Amino acid sequence: MSSTPAPSPELGAFLRAHRELLKPSDVGLVATARRRTPGLRREEVASLSGVGLAWYTWLEQGRVTASRQVLAAVSRALRLDAAGQRHAMRLAGYHDPGPEPGPRDTAGDALAAAVGPVLDSWPASPAVLLDRHFDLLCWNTAWSALWGSPASIPADRRNLMWLMVADGRLRTVLHDWEPLAMNVFQHFRAQAGRALTDGRTVEVYEHMERDAPEFRHWWGCHSVAELTARTVTVEPAGAQRLELSLSSFHPVDDPSALVLLFTPVAEEGRRRMSELVARPLRPVG
Repeated sequence: MSSTPAPSPELGAFLRAHRELLKPSDVGLVATARRRTPGLRREEVASLSGVGLAWYTWLEQGRVTASRQVLAAVSRALRLDAAGQRHAMRLAGYHDPGPEPGPRDTAGDALAAAVGPVLDSWPASPAVLLDRHFDLLCWNTAWSALWGSPASIPADRRNLMWLMVADGRLRTVLHDWEPLAMNVFQHFRAQAGRALTDGRTVEVYEHMERDAPEFRHWWGCHSVAELTARTVTVEPAGAQRLELSLSSFHPVDDPSALVLLFTPVAEEGRRRMSELVARPLRPVG
């Protein structure tokens, strides 16, 4: 990890977005009738952080770097939660480097070979392995039975964010899909690190822009959050409704990857999922 990270325009945009969301009362200031700036003024954040106005302005403009200590002070002034503070640190270059970018197919194949048998051990629980870009590396039969087989999707669009906004079957099967879809985008930003602005992420965003432009505000937003455990309701075509509990974890071999697991909540749900898995697979679409 470099001790002197480069200036980050992405960090500046992130800080500015959160500054504009805060109200003066959120930080103990009194708003006046003459205030025209949305949210806090830069000078107010600078004062609360204990830094100079010019320097903070340059930070938002992506022209200077910040130490961990100073960035922590700015994060506190902006009332960032734990996920937001981690994201700010990562954008500034203060994050675990993780695996170096390399041949995507080679690295993905190796990880899929290691994790795939684990996914298959859950025959009635849809599960998928995602890489640091949220590309789908492998999935089990239950995942294909519920959402449709990802193998039928072009490889350059085989990505969870693309699925959440552009896959008609997923949106039809998943009740209240929007909160989960938004959380997927927030979690990607929170953990992406260097992957946030690299070529593959740009490619995925371009595909979403072409295929689902009505949701462009989702990938243009700067909010971050952890992907929280929750219960979701699904109703596959021709099958009864059931509830699944979503959980996630990182493989030991690659902490930048993510496994999503949807476990039937009750015995009846397990029976219905087993029946769904026994049906012939249908393609996504």
